[in-house]
Amino acid sequence: MPQADPRELLVKIAEILERLDILYMVTGGMAVLVWGRPRFTADIDIVVEIKEKHINVLSQALMALGKAGYVSKEAMQEAISRKGEFNFIDGETGVKVDFWVLNDDPFAKSQIKRRIIKEVDNQKIYFVSPENLILSKLEWYQQSQSSRHLEDVESILKISGDKLDKAYLKQWAERLGFLETLNKILYHVSDGRQKHDIASKDKNFINKNHQ
Repeated sequence: MPQADPRELLVKIAEILERLDILYMVTGGMAVLVWGRPRFTADIDIVVEIKEKHINVLSQALMALGKAGYVSKEAMQEAISRKGEFNFIDGETGVKVDFWVLNDDPFAKSQIKRRIIKEVDNQKIYFVSPENLILSKLEWYQQSQSSRHLEDVESILKISGDKLDKAYLKQWAERLGFLETLNKILYHVSDGRQKHDIASKDKNFINKNHQ
């Protein structure tokens, strides 16, 4: 099996969703690549707003991508009913795409409303905003206690921090119950930046005095 670049499959999936007029946004590790530091990710996570009417057309389009692909219509049906997850496995590369059915709660609606277009291989693709990616990562951390989610949050803050809507971020963190965790990470990142700035100034001062 060839070494897979998930971005190639992502572009194809996005084209399908656009063609079928399915509202979507990319989240998870692929979104971290856009808003934070590059890290390896083998899977693709996409939030979708789909109905029962989409099951046949979407499953057919996914299976048409290549031989030996796999998607279960029964799993799609259950995911729609429970607002849960179903997946597609690309038979050519083995890359797994996790589709998360959009919830009806206010936070989910806010996420899809604030999605942002980014270009991947010259294709315009909708991604979760960096603020909502941070909030999602904090939510996943509460559920799993995996430090990887906190590392991703720090990464996003360091790379995209100047562009973030901090008021929106703190408002939703408070409503979702993890404002304290967010504030600790914000302080840690801010303190690290200050130390880096001081070290840089000291280095420049020393260099000037040795010229």
